[in-house]
Amino acid sequence: MTEVTGLSAGDLPDDLTAAEAGMWQAFRNGSVYDLSSGDGVVDDPHGGHPWGPERSVRARIIAWLLLDGPPALAGRVSALKLAGVRVTGSLDLAGGTVRPYVELRDCRFDEQVLLPEARFTTLRLVNCSVPRLEAARLQTEGDLHLPRCRFQNGVRLTDAHIGTDLLLNQAVVYRDRGGRSIAADGLGVGQDLQAELLESHGELRLRGAQIGVSLSLRGARLYNPYSRLALNAPQLSVERTLYLTPAGVGNPLLSGTTPAHGTRIQRFECQGGLRLDDGRFGDAVDLERARFTLTDDQELSLRRVHAPELRFLGDGPQRGRVVLSGARIVNLVDRAGAWPGAGRLHMGGFTYENLVPQGPFPLTRRLDWVAAATAEYAPEPYERLAAVLREAGEDEDAREVLLAKQRRRRETLPPAGKLWGYAQDWTVAYGYRPGRAAVWMAVLWAAGTLAFSHADHPPTSQDQHPYWSPALFTLDLLLPVIDLGQAGEWQLRGGWQWLSAAMIMLGWVLATTVAAGATRLLRRS
Repeated sequence: MTEVTGLSAGDLPDDLTAAEAGMWQAFRNGSVYDLSSGDGVVDDPHGGHPWGPERSVRARIIAWLLLDGPPALAGRVSALKLAGVRVTGSLDLAGGTVRPYVELRDCRFDEQVLLPEARFTTLRLVNCSVPRLEAARLQTEGDLHLPRCRFQNGVRLTDAHIGTDLLLNQAVVYRDRGGRSIAADGLGVGQDLQAELLESHGELRLRGAQIGVSLSLRGARLYNPYSRLALNAPQLSVERTLYLTPAGVGNPLLSGTTPAHGTRIQRFECQGGLRLDDGRFGDAVDLERARFTLTDDQELSLRRVHAPELRFLGDGPQRGRVVLSGARIVNLVDRAGAWPGAGRLHMGGFTYENLVPQGPFPLTRRLDWVAAATAEYAPEPYERLAAVLREAGEDEDAREVLLAKQRRRRETLPPAGKLWGYAQDWTVAYGYRPGRAAVWMAVLWAAGTLAFSHADHPPTSQDQHPYWSPALFTLDLLLPVIDLGQAGEWQLRGGWQWLSAAMIMLGWVLATTVAAGATRLLRRS
């Protein structure tokens, strides 16, 4: 900078204002430079009270300090620590290497902050008003903290690499000209990304982002009525857990476990689509008490997500779709009211190993859940549910699921197939209730025995014939393979002949349905 040409190390430039001279000395001393008035209303960086020259410093003087500033005083470490300061002009540190520690609290920027391809050790902007933060490919060795800041025209962190934590707690971010609130495609965070109680107006983009520990959006509110997605994060990788859960309001320790009883909480809310396709999560995706407001063409999309646990415990969206196609989950923790209605749930190729329902979730509701995901008949969701129930020792419930599958399949068959299906259902429930066969056999046997006990039965041969037994005669008719030596020894005429023919036909139908059911059971085994 021409203003400092010829200055000795540590000399104070002549053209600095009184506020800038104080900042200069505080930088060399590593102390906080606080220009706050003490009036909370006046000092609000997001308020409308003007801050005059006595509280203003030029952005280029800050850039000068950070990129080529004076040495620290003896025994001190230089650092830029500002509070209650107005920064005029655009702070441009693009491509620069900033070694001093930087922390600005309750500050107001008149123009955007430009940090593309800059390098920092640690950068903290706390409760600052910033028109826009442009920080593509930013690198920090330590933290990037932006809590309680307000950004009027968005934040860009595309391909940025944060060494430890990225904090956006209670930040308010409005969309840029492209409709994005936070553009962070390819973002890398060494440890946690905390955006608790974040308020996002526009599309929050985290495509291909990699988070070293956990990603917390507890209590966040994502609004995007302008386009389809409020959170666009396909191929997101989180080593531990993604939290879309409530947060305690007013709690200084926002991050952590579920808020204590009596704490006022704020749910995670998403007004617009949410896309987590192809995401990888080391521990869980937690949607406890999450609330989604979707339009008919918007989705809560979890296509091909891999996670040990999915906690689907939010409020069931009234519109839009929930898509789990191709997702692979170990533990599915859910509740009945969290799922959408028929036609708005898609689970093709969705696999899970254990069901952990929270609250009442009877089998009838679980079957409705599967039916809601299959507008047209598909066997896979039924077979997956049956397999999981069988592994859990719920064999009876597993058979009920497979029976429901056959009944649903029957709806797709032609009339002859439907008729045969009804016969199998009424007799042996497609083989899943084999005890019915014995009941039907007993009923037909008793009815036939009673009827044939009154029948005229002349023998076919006068020479030799067995003793007449209505019970054995009926059983011989009903058993199509076994010959008990009765059916061919007696002559029946008129209606009795028609009754015997009906008994033979019923025996064949019963035997065939039993054989079909047994084949189905053996194939399932």
